[in-house]
Amino acid sequence: MRAGQRFDVIVAFLSSARFLTSLSTATVGAAAYSFLLHQTIGWAGLFGVLGVLLLLWVVILIVKRGEVEWSGLLPISLMVFVAWAAVSVFWSNYQWATLGSVGYLFAYTVLGVAVALLRDTIQIVRAFGDVLRFALIASIVLEILSGLLIDAPIRFLGITGNLDQLGPIQGIVGTRNQLGIIAIIALVTFATEQRTRSVSRGLSAASLVLAALCLLLSQSPVAIGTTVVIAIATAALYGLRRIDPGRQRFWQLGLLGFSVVTVVLAWVFRDGIIQLLDATKDLDYRLNLWRRILDLISVHSLEGWGWIGAWRGDLVPYVSFAHFPGGVPGTALNAFFDTWLQLGLAGLAALLVLVVLAFARSWLLASTRRSVVFTWPALVLLTLISTALAESSLLTEFGWLTLVVCTVKASRELSWRQAFASAPGQPILPHEPR
Repeated sequence: MRAGQRFDVIVAFLSSARFLTSLSTATVGAAAYSFLLHQTIGWAGLFGVLGVLLLLWVVILIVKRGEVEWSGLLPISLMVFVAWAAVSVFWSNYQWATLGSVGYLFAYTVLGVAVALLRDTIQIVRAFGDVLRFALIASIVLEILSGLLIDAPIRFLGITGNLDQLGPIQGIVGTRNQLGIIAIIALVTFATEQRTRSVSRGLSAASLVLAALCLLLSQSPVAIGTTVVIAIATAALYGLRRIDPGRQRFWQLGLLGFSVVTVVLAWVFRDGIIQLLDATKDLDYRLNLWRRILDLISVHSLEGWGWIGAWRGDLVPYVSFAHFPGGVPGTALNAFFDTWLQLGLAGLAALLVLVVLAFARSWLLASTRRSVVFTWPALVLLTLISTALAESSLLTEFGWLTLVVCTVKASRELSWRQAFASAPGQPILPHEPR
């Protein structure tokens, strides 16, 4: 076989539907299992996995460059946030750490963009479904091993072995809150699979039960509160999708007003809600942490201390948190405080614009498009945004990749740049999932 023929065979293989499906699943899996990977094979092993995935996606993007319409697909808000994180290396107090952290953020950004550009929404849902199913099964298996069979914690994975007490459990993702977040996204994903008939009824039902079980056993106040929000949003979407398009604007405004009133009431009755969720201890810890963070923010309020992502306890200013219970926290336990601390007011504004635009686009698509698959990005984004008030997982690894995927898909379907680029009176054709 001649060199040209071998090249054509390789290109055909890399462009095949089966390979793209496997690569998409591997990419989502690398993000979802990142904690498990760096705890078992180390950071070098995880970086190696990401490097191979990046190389494959870049090659595929080059091969299929003529098939991708780039205009309006990469949201400006996403590019601004990543760019601001990158330029923070110039004033960072820990420049080498910032440089490495920006590279880590950029890697997951490229992977998320590649998945969003080359896979339809239903294909992305299937990839997330397969990955999250395995994550929850592996979590339950290890919790059974730790809590019932050997009756001892698995310390290097953060599993405390509390299954015999019905939780809290942590699974393979490190903490109960992260397991709860994964379980909520899994519930949304498995329900979408069921509605689109992407998997068999038996597998769909079993998956939903598994996700609900993991959510309950996590005993995560953050996840339980978010579940209520998602349930209300799902009901609202169900109603909006059945309203005549001409009357939807009125109902959308009414729903917005209802949401504002609900947030105000939740703030007024916050003490009772916190007690109901049994989250007083967690909240006290977070409030003390956030007060200290606000003191540090005031030192570099506009530009921040420099991007770092997950905290490192050997760097200033994070070393100053050594006196906290359990040592230096891994994050600010709030994505917005974390961004404000690391990237200042400018970075916080960029993140807020990014998530607001992404959610607004996704919500409009979910309430107006006929296919039920459009509800997945909206509900997943709402999950990420809601949990960002008490966790910083939105900014790293699985949370960031998921945000990028949903943001790029929403921009592709509803881009103002495409609207301006199109000829007057010429409709913008939607990219319906195949």
